[in-house]
Amino acid sequence: MASDPLVISNRITLAGWELTEQFVLAGGPGGQNVNKVSTAVQLFFNLMGSPALSDRIKENAAKLAGRRLTKEGVLIIEANRFRSQERNREDARERLKELILEAAKPPPPPRRKTKPTKGSIERRLKEKSGRSDIKKMRGRPDGD
Repeated sequence: MASDPLVISNRITLAGWELTEQFVLAGGPGGQNVNKVSTAVQLFFNLMGSPALSDRIKENAAKLAGRRLTKEGVLIIEANRFRSQERNREDARERLKELILEAAKPPPPPRRKTKPTKGSIERRLKEKSGRSDIKKMRGRPDGD
C-alpha cells in the first residue's frame, strides 16, 4: 500500500513506495470496537534496501532497531497505543522518523588525551606518602 512520502529532515525524505502499512487487531481497552476494527498498525520499511539513506545511517539505524529489524533488513514498527487507526498510523511514522534522525546524528568528536596538571601530580604524591606514613605507624613499635 503506497502512502504519503515521509519527510525526515530537509536532506532525507522517504518515498511513499518504501513504506508499507498493515492494519491488525489490537488488544487493550476499546470495548467492542477492539474486536471488530483493525486499529493497530504495522509499518514495514526496507531499511537496508532504501536508496534514500546513506550506508552510515543504515548501519546506525540497524544498531538502534535491535529486534525490530528482520534478517532481510526490513524494519517493523508496531503501533497500538491509541484507539484510532489514524493516530496509530501517525505514531508509527513518527517513531520511524525519530529512529532515523537518531541514526543520522554525526558521531561524537574523538577524545583528546590530556596530561594531569603539575599541581594534581604533587597532590597525589603527597597523599600517597601520607598514606604510607599512616600504614608504617600501624606496625609493631621498635624496641630500641
